[in-house]
Amino acid sequence: MESRYNRYSDYIKKQFGQRVQKITVDAGFTCPNRDGTVGNGGCIYCNNAGFSPAHLRGVSISEQISKGMELARRRYKTDNFFVYFQSFTNTHAPVEKLDKLYREALSHSGVVGLAIGTRPDCVDDEKLDCIAELSKDYDITIEYGLESISNETLEKINRGHDFEAFLNAVEMSAKRGLRTCAHIIFGFPWEDSSIPVKTARVLSNLPIQFIKLHQLQVVKDTLLEKMYLNDPFKLPSKDEYINILVGFLENLNPEIVIQRLGGETKNDLLVAPRWQIGQAELSALLVKEMIKRDSIQGKLHKIQ
Repeated sequence: MESRYNRYSDYIKKQFGQRVQKITVDAGFTCPNRDGTVGNGGCIYCNNAGFSPAHLRGVSISEQISKGMELARRRYKTDNFFVYFQSFTNTHAPVEKLDKLYREALSHSGVVGLAIGTRPDCVDDEKLDCIAELSKDYDITIEYGLESISNETLEKINRGHDFEAFLNAVEMSAKRGLRTCAHIIFGFPWEDSSIPVKTARVLSNLPIQFIKLHQLQVVKDTLLEKMYLNDPFKLPSKDEYINILVGFLENLNPEIVIQRLGGETKNDLLVAPRWQIGQAELSALLVKEMIKRDSIQGKLHKIQ
């Protein structure tokens, strides 16, 4: 497929010469926005079961990794792996516990690095120093859930932190030479159409290396579901979301790598929108539209 944006798969092949498969693990963490540390109830859209496999819970990290690697070797024919600490907030524990868990994951033959999913208000000097020490020998990325650059949106979704917390976390990480990934959600009904372009321009000027994009999805057993069923609001159609992606990418620094283009939720949990498609199909539709528009990532970045 013709490359019109900076794809993660291409980046990995350049870095490692082959596919590196992510093995998702559940390390038993919770979230400071659920346990009362910074709030209760969590974000209004969050049902962790939507992306956290139930079969991982209660199983040791080592067993999860071993089983995941076995399956990935058969399916993808690869011997290189990242361990992805995905569920909840994976720096929400004392540094001693974090160091033990991370080192346990890295001890497996074939594991070349970690992806650590967390919140920008849940890192500090001690935790980042720990991760930076490990990054001397392994490929490590910290994934910060930002979701929106708008403090109004962050408050409405009960995020429990502001945009400034994200800026601080990224700066602290960059000072240690750590690679970071920002998670962004597009489609909040109260945000205007200029948000994707504004987001691209803001993120382009920060020391981040990766971005994960998600369309807003209404998931069962969330406050957002209650809001949607009580007073249905408009969500982007598939074509509208493609249009959002094109505008975002055109204004994004071409050096930033796109790890994913959209979110995927289990069908039995998804309320709306019901057009969710796989990453490969979404990428193909996006590239087709970008070719049609003679567009490319960063096309408008230099003229800002």
